[in-house]
Amino acid sequence: MAPSSGPDGARRRILAVANQKGGVGKTTTTINLAAALAEQGRRVLIVDLDPQGNASTGLGIESARRARSSYDLLVGQEEAAGLVQATAQSNLGVIPATGDLASADVELVEDPARARRLQRSLRDPGLLEAWDYIVIDCPPSLNLLTVNAMAAADAVLVPLQCEFFAMEGLSQLLTTIREIRRGLNPGLAIEGVVLTMYDRRNNLSDLVARDVRANLGDVVYRTVIPRNVRLSEAPSYALPAIVYDSNSTGSLAYRALARELLERGARAAA
Repeated sequence: MAPSSGPDGARRRILAVANQKGGVGKTTTTINLAAALAEQGRRVLIVDLDPQGNASTGLGIESARRARSSYDLLVGQEEAAGLVQATAQSNLGVIPATGDLASADVELVEDPARARRLQRSLRDPGLLEAWDYIVIDCPPSLNLLTVNAMAAADAVLVPLQCEFFAMEGLSQLLTTIREIRRGLNPGLAIEGVVLTMYDRRNNLSDLVARDVRANLGDVVYRTVIPRNVRLSEAPSYALPAIVYDSNSTGSLAYRALARELLERGARAAA
């Protein structure tokens, strides 16, 4: 399942943003990384696969506009192109989520191919031609939804909060990725680990960052996402932070993360 190339030579990618721990900045990373890539001219589609639907809300998709959602993509196997909604930002679309996704495990229990349903939908050549990046916001658990995202993705991007138990949760996620490689998606890569909620006033943040880099090396992005009130405020205005406050430290960090991701992609393509 090698990704194709876009018009500028960069690879088209499907990225799953995943961490089974909640509160690590997963949805914030999905929204703002996607928005930063879109700002740099890439066509980016967010697939909200979290029943809480926070990415959809943060992009201004009210509940009344979610009559058709990623639930229909996964359970109903509807064509993805017909579920895409525009956002306030150019080059950025979203397939929103609803709470119906929470029942997907039960509804698909008798389908032997239930772990590949999202893969079948997102690997449509027409969809891949329309978007340079498809970014999947996974729920904060290692359930069927996350398994579907990893089976469909080229790579997993892991937001990792700078806290004491960071490495412990990461080891469980890496084990899951290995299992997905063995059974469902041999080409699944680790796109990288992004350190989030970094507080330079807190010695623990620095200790965790050094520990993660010592254990994982170049897998960890150079860019670090700081704790920033604008990142927390932006969803209440239904905007990515880079639109809500373009010059905040959080916005600048996500732009730097997007540039680093593009640089890594260009090196891999070369």
